[in-house]
Amino acid sequence: MLEGFANAPRVPELRRRLLFTAVALAVYRLGVAIPTPGIDTAALKSYFDQARGLLGLVGVFTGGALERFSIFSLGIMPYISASIILQLLTVVIPYLEKLSKEGELGRRKITQYTRYGTVLLSMVQSLFIARGLETIQAPGAGGVVFEPGWHFRIMTMITLTTGTAFIMWLGEQITERGIGNGISLIIFAGIVAGMPGAAGTVANFVRHGEWSIFRAVAMALLMVVVVAAIIYMERAQRRIQVAYAKRMVGRRMYLPLKINTSGVIPPIFASSILLFPSTVTGFIDHPAARWVQDHLAPGSWLYMLVYVGLIIFFCYFYTAVTFNPADVADNMKKFGGYIPGIRPGQRTAEYIDRILTRITLPGALYVAAVCVLPTILISRYNVPFYFGGTALLIVVGVALDTVAAMETHMITRSYEGFMKGGRIRGRR
Repeated sequence: MLEGFANAPRVPELRRRLLFTAVALAVYRLGVAIPTPGIDTAALKSYFDQARGLLGLVGVFTGGALERFSIFSLGIMPYISASIILQLLTVVIPYLEKLSKEGELGRRKITQYTRYGTVLLSMVQSLFIARGLETIQAPGAGGVVFEPGWHFRIMTMITLTTGTAFIMWLGEQITERGIGNGISLIIFAGIVAGMPGAAGTVANFVRHGEWSIFRAVAMALLMVVVVAAIIYMERAQRRIQVAYAKRMVGRRMYLPLKINTSGVIPPIFASSILLFPSTVTGFIDHPAARWVQDHLAPGSWLYMLVYVGLIIFFCYFYTAVTFNPADVADNMKKFGGYIPGIRPGQRTAEYIDRILTRITLPGALYVAAVCVLPTILISRYNVPFYFGGTALLIVVGVALDTVAAMETHMITRSYEGFMKGGRIRGRR
């Protein structure tokens, strides 16, 4: 595998894509360090040091941008929220459903609507955040806004909305001209950037006696076990034997169905839905807002119940959107393929759908367990939120997908893949 990485730069197109991805992510990290005008960053940091719960989760997904209140404070979450809304509306609105079936042209139209929705959500969220920041009094530091008023709110709306639009554009550019999924890689970069700080926090816990060395080692081993479980489950498949009338007798072919077809999308979608109301109400001084904060805080029973329910729902929903058993059955029938013992056509589609429904449940429960178990550990043992299951699932899943994309580029140019060694077969 390491040899495969060494051979990757020898493919000119892959080298260009890797370089473009690295530069784009560097630009993103640079923008995280640029603060929004009108904010006392020291006072805001003091406030975040005292704040817990979902605001800490926002900091994880934005790579620390919210804690600094940089121009990228909203991160990519408005884009994800807009994508969720559009995908849900595709099921209930015939016009959007028709667009989704019109191929590339329809997808471009839906993407355009998603961009409009992203800008609208960014403006709404940034307005609520700006208004909430004006009411914050940081411990021992006073207000976090130098000059409250509508000029500050409008400036904040323009700055944060523009930052989110730029991140959205940057993610699309990475997908088109880089390697892997750009949006996922931006989230990946934000999470990884916070890991050194989380390790330093653990070291401080041990140094000041809040944690024993045994607990720190046990937590590290737990993370290793969780990572190993994620890798195993992400590669798990249910293979269905497929026969072709024109194929040679004795050669077996299979239709692979992944246990977790939806990948890292469900926890991202579920987190973004939980983040929106909690982020907004975090800046509002009202009994109803405090109720939302208390009952949707990580570790509460309502938070875990809603989180697990959303993850399971999006596992099934995203699988249904991305994998159509009827299309698979029609393609098999068109090329003379059939499942032994199952009649081609509708019966094959029903058989595949039945198996996919069954294997999606353990996949959804695995994703929910990985995401909720660290939340319990955080509330019980005060573990830094950077070690959350959602973050680990995203990091490992995106890493596997990116390596797979790199391997595909290698294989298409007659290079041996990463998992097979790294010896070059083709020309340089």
